[in-house]
Amino acid sequence: MTKNTRLTRQDRVAAQKRNQDTNLFSRLSAATANSRAHAHKCLKTSGSLSVVEWRVLWDLNEAGPLTVRDIAAIQRCDHSLVSRALPQMQAKGFVDLSQDTTDKRQTLVALTPTGHAAFDQAAPAMKARRDNIKAAFTAEELAIFLEFIERFEKTLTAPACIS
Repeated sequence: MTKNTRLTRQDRVAAQKRNQDTNLFSRLSAATANSRAHAHKCLKTSGSLSVVEWRVLWDLNEAGPLTVRDIAAIQRCDHSLVSRALPQMQAKGFVDLSQDTTDKRQTLVALTPTGHAAFDQAAPAMKARRDNIKAAFTAEELAIFLEFIERFEKTLTAPACIS
């Protein structure tokens, strides 16, 4: 990109912002950051859970005791993100950790009564958050949006960075 020094800095910033507004990677990064900030605000109004803690509690509430690997697969994240949150969640009394009886290499995570209470306290605010998003789109638009995300994710698994 060539620099146009005849433009003011403000004009150059505006031009580059317009350029980045069509950059899918930039937009998804910004949307993710906004989504996490919004979730954090919602969780702050209903307790003191982090986004990761909320997601773990939600998965355990919905699906019962799970391994770290199960939770990471459900959340589409690296298992280390979940693993790092668990000691603090255990210290808060939200979860019990034990060795999985079917695979001794895995840690089984179970919701405690304290964890269930923390989930119940945050759930209404997080449901309102999901309902707000659902209200902004039709069911068909949401389905199409999720199809686009799925296609985008699949595209990223192909080796495209080779020149």
